[in-house]
Amino acid sequence: MLYSKLVQITCIACCMCLAQPGITKAQAGNAQPDTLRLTLKETEKVFFEKNLQLLAAHYNVQADSALIQQAKLWDNPVLNTDQNIYSNNAWFEHGKNPDGTPKGQYYIQVQQLIQTAGKRGKQIKLAATNATITQWQFNDLMRNLKMQLRSDFYTVYQLENNRALYQQEQEQTNTLLKAMSSQLSAGNIARKDYLRIQALQIGLQQDATDNEKQLSDVQAELKTMLQITGDTYVKPVMENISIPSMPSQNLEDLVSTARQNNAAYQLQKLQVQFQQQNLALQKALAVPDVTLGPNYDQNSNYTPHYVGLGISLPLPVFNRNQGNIKSARYQIKQEETNMQMVDQQLQNDVMNAWKKLQYTLQLSTNSQQAFYDDYGKLYTNIVESYKQRQISLIEFTDYFEAYKDIRQKQIQQELNVQLAKEELNRQVGTDVIQ
Repeated sequence: MLYSKLVQITCIACCMCLAQPGITKAQAGNAQPDTLRLTLKETEKVFFEKNLQLLAAHYNVQADSALIQQAKLWDNPVLNTDQNIYSNNAWFEHGKNPDGTPKGQYYIQVQQLIQTAGKRGKQIKLAATNATITQWQFNDLMRNLKMQLRSDFYTVYQLENNRALYQQEQEQTNTLLKAMSSQLSAGNIARKDYLRIQALQIGLQQDATDNEKQLSDVQAELKTMLQITGDTYVKPVMENISIPSMPSQNLEDLVSTARQNNAAYQLQKLQVQFQQQNLALQKALAVPDVTLGPNYDQNSNYTPHYVGLGISLPLPVFNRNQGNIKSARYQIKQEETNMQMVDQQLQNDVMNAWKKLQYTLQLSTNSQQAFYDDYGKLYTNIVESYKQRQISLIEFTDYFEAYKDIRQKQIQQELNVQLAKEELNRQVGTDVIQ
């Protein structure tokens, strides 16, 4: 008897050991991704600290700033030297002759280029303007990436609300199908009614699948911007969700603010300045530079130990930099024309973003919100009424589809408000609406 019990216990233990790996694999297959809950401020903090595209652009700003230092440097002096190596059957014959005159020969000259017409100062100004252009390019990149980041943040929140809507309706259709299945078996309802609810369920499943695919795409983009890898889900945490108001500034003031902060406008303004400075430099290049060269000649000039000063400069007889000066003038005209175009585009873009926000906010009134709330309560009553056979299947499916459509429009409207707000902020170049 004791032996038999020991055999049974051993067999059970062996079965548990064999089954354990299977349980572990099943658990691993159903493992949930880690959830990283972030508010918008926390998301932006991570973005500014870790985004590699911003980091690379920041290095470019530092590289161009270093060129200002390079432009300030003087040209290096040039050393020329010559000496006898072999003469009179002797190597390196140096010293003095019996009469005291020097024996052998060597020559030394140091040349220094002196830039005239303020070329060095003009090159410094060009380098400084170029560094400022790079800084504004960085600001433009940061503003665009920030817009994309906020758009992805709000879109994830919207898609999560869609997910909750589909889950709610799927739960209701599943409950209805279970109840109708027994009624169908008892012959109390027609099969067409059962199939109609099944069709609703299949449509919901397809919508939910499409929503999950879109959510996965936006999550991948958001995680890339935040430098997050692995099976981590970024869950937006919305704080103080409220309908924004139109900016206190009028449209003319917004355009004036945009001229100070919009990166595209500032970049074009700097392009005009750069070409004006380039024209000044090209005119200065027409003035010859002077090369000074003090020299010492031990024994090959008209007198021993000769010390002289050499001066050289090109004569501007044929090339006075005429072509580059003419080209620079046309480049100024080109950039000034582009400046007019950019200014017009800025005004139109700010006005367009302002109108879009205004139109969007008109759909987000308190009466609209009250309508959505009332319709949600009506939908709950409709489900109960259908369960109690107080309304027909056609009426139920009509309300069912209408509720899904209305709820999706409400969720999309909430997203549109945030996107319109961020678009106006981007066009103005600063957050005029928080």
